[in-house]
Amino acid sequence: MSSNLAGRYVRTQTSSIIATTVFFLVVALVLTGLMAHVVVTMTRSANEIDDARASRAARAAVAAFVARLSGTTTDNAIWDDAYSAVSSPGAADWAYENWGKTSEDYALYDGAVVTGPDGSSIVSAYVKGKSFQPGTFFGEAFFQQINAAAAPAKVPVVNFIKTESGIALIASQAIQPFEAAAEFPKFSVLSFYKAFTSEVLDTLSNEHELEGLSLETTPKPGFLNTPITDMKGAVIGYLVWPSKAPGSAVFQQVYPYLAASTVILSLFLIGVLLVGASEARRLRQLAQTARFEASHDSLSGLLNRQGLLRLLEDLDSPDPSSPRLYLVDLDGFKAVNDAWGHAVGDDLIRIVSNVLMTSHPEVLAAARLGGDEFALVHVGSTAREEMEEAILALFAEPFKIDGRTIEVGASIGAAAHDGDISPLELLRRADMALYRAKANGKGQAVEYDPELDRERIRVAELEGLLKNAIGSGAIEAVFQPLVSASTGAVTGLEALARWKTATGNVSPEIFIPLAERCGLIDALGVHMLRTSIGHAKSWPGLTLSVNVSPIQLCNPEFAAQVIAILQELDFDPNRLTLEITEGVLMTNPDQARRSIDQLKRVGIKFALDDFGCGYASIGALRQFGFDRMKIDRSLVSALDVTANGADILRATISLATALQIPVTAEGIENTRQAAILRDAGCDQLQGYMLGKPMSAYDISSRLEEESAA
Repeated sequence: MSSNLAGRYVRTQTSSIIATTVFFLVVALVLTGLMAHVVVTMTRSANEIDDARASRAARAAVAAFVARLSGTTTDNAIWDDAYSAVSSPGAADWAYENWGKTSEDYALYDGAVVTGPDGSSIVSAYVKGKSFQPGTFFGEAFFQQINAAAAPAKVPVVNFIKTESGIALIASQAIQPFEAAAEFPKFSVLSFYKAFTSEVLDTLSNEHELEGLSLETTPKPGFLNTPITDMKGAVIGYLVWPSKAPGSAVFQQVYPYLAASTVILSLFLIGVLLVGASEARRLRQLAQTARFEASHDSLSGLLNRQGLLRLLEDLDSPDPSSPRLYLVDLDGFKAVNDAWGHAVGDDLIRIVSNVLMTSHPEVLAAARLGGDEFALVHVGSTAREEMEEAILALFAEPFKIDGRTIEVGASIGAAAHDGDISPLELLRRADMALYRAKANGKGQAVEYDPELDRERIRVAELEGLLKNAIGSGAIEAVFQPLVSASTGAVTGLEALARWKTATGNVSPEIFIPLAERCGLIDALGVHMLRTSIGHAKSWPGLTLSVNVSPIQLCNPEFAAQVIAILQELDFDPNRLTLEITEGVLMTNPDQARRSIDQLKRVGIKFALDDFGCGYASIGALRQFGFDRMKIDRSLVSALDVTANGADILRATISLATALQIPVTAEGIENTRQAAILRDAGCDQLQGYMLGKPMSAYDISSRLEEESAA
């Protein structure tokens, strides 16, 4: 009976302690919350009010900067004397005396440019009293602004623009008489620009009370900023300045009083922290949480890689039903992230995690290994094929997320725990099988086979041989004639790569994709270009076509490499045509366009190869400005197979003719094909009937025979 009373007394005391602790904690939290709310609100409000004032001042500073240069431009552009002078033979001298010379030490502008009525010729261009090239300094945007300002107007076109040295404000206005006539010819354009220099920033800072004002390319963390945009609305820089934070300054003054209050409140909290039982429970919970997080994925709640390996180690024991590991990689998950955002992608990961766990009763555990890759551990008697069908069936129907219909597929790699292998080896085997499944196409399932490892070793050995072959020049160039459809004369040659080894020839369909996968395609491309040009120098008057991999064209250094080789070998760029497939237009159109434009400026031509076997659009043909179209050999061979082959071919050539793009047909094997193509408007032919790929020596011999005849 006394022990019951003692127990009851202990429980009562415990309850009393808990009640007292809760009371102290509530008082402390209420006081802390009230005090923190008042201080934070006052500090934040004061800071926000001053930051808003500073932002308005920054915008006013930019507007004032624009207004000054705009007014200066109008004063000089709407001027009868200027209109008469720029139309005279002495326009350049007049422009220099009135604007170019003034730019040397004039406070209102740093440079003055006068362009002719055609919008592209430079009449006068001076910066700080010295001549300069505005096209190089400002880029293409300069001429876009000139075109926009070519018409007479009472206000100039004003834009910020990215220059070689930073950011500048440029104002452009047609040079026109003060009184407008009924009709005018095209106008010359006057452009003044003022660079965003430190002196300009100091002036704006002093005029608008923006201490510490600077110009940055990106927003500076912890600082206020105003974006600077160009004529297209793209942000090219930021005006950045520190916040005065008056609220924070006041906070520093009252900080001692707040600290004293905090000390008082802390005394209350000490009593809470001394409750040993609560602290022990908290620590135990933290330990359990840490153990869970160490072995589980935070997004899906499934095992992570470490947890999966630990599970496989625990299963590593004699068992009649050996575990089997399935790796599942989502097909199309990146497209979901790109289209709907990462939040939807995360929701999809959670949904897929749940359905994988319930895919089959014999699934022991599921794991997320990272990104969109999952693992399933199967222990049971169900056949592998049945398990794979059950997993793939999960993705047969689209998923619904917030009203969106999301379609993804899956590729599966499977490996059985056969023999005494480690969990890491089992995971590696399943990963090898998954890699092969993805290479075979979407929605595939592959079981690990030792042949996968043997193939990997063979590919690694072939990579080494390919690297040595490129370095030693063992990969040679052969040339297939390109023949005029009207005269039958050889007008050009296409260079093709050939690799001869001691065990036989290696097909380009093998070693070129291998070079792309292992990062050797740039070296191979440079080798082929250098070798081909070296031979082509002996055949003056003939064009040279060289195939370019999409990976090469997407390399930012590709254009510079090609130009350097042409200069080194003193080869006329107008004789060189680079053949590309439409794949590069899909993967990285922006970089492809930059490389094409840079090379076309020096005279190199571009041909769209294999047209007719993919999805190249009319828009792509126009946008990239191809100089030639090569019809895929499948369309030519269809002439002898399908009844409407000739109609399809004529329609394709008519499309090129409408776009004013000359056409080359490859794969011609008989005179009937050549005749149809010639009649359809094809101007250049290529194929075994006209000449097989030949060595440089054989090409020279053929050319000598033709010239002798």
